[in-house]
Amino acid sequence: MLAAVRKWTGFVRLSHTVFALPFALAAMVVAARDHRGWPGWRTFGLILLAMVSARTCAMTFNRIVDRDLDRANPRTANAPLGAGQVSLAGAWTLWALSAAGLGLASFLLNPICFLLSPWRWS
Repeated sequence: MLAAVRKWTGFVRLSHTVFALPFALAAMVVAARDHRGWPGWRTFGLILLAMVSARTCAMTFNRIVDRDLDRANPRTANAPLGAGQVSLAGAWTLWALSAAGLGLASFLLNPICFLLSPWRWS
């Protein structure tokens, strides 16, 4: 099971998402200045869900679209999707789940977040 988790976290570069989290959380603290920098655990969790979901969705879509280029490039030939370690159906499933996570988080945060989310653009 640890190997599967490692495969999927490597597929979407979870380490890069963790690196980007402080920027999103710093924006949250600045936006919550009326509440002394803390909007509450519910909002914190929803922002965390939105951030991880958005990055996972975008990264997965990028991997799907670029899979043929990744196979042809010697530097990325061993990418999980191009090398067959991750199935195309599995990648599309991850994309759909992360898109749904982003939609749900934006809906639960507030109406403006949902109206500005990609869900409203389709």
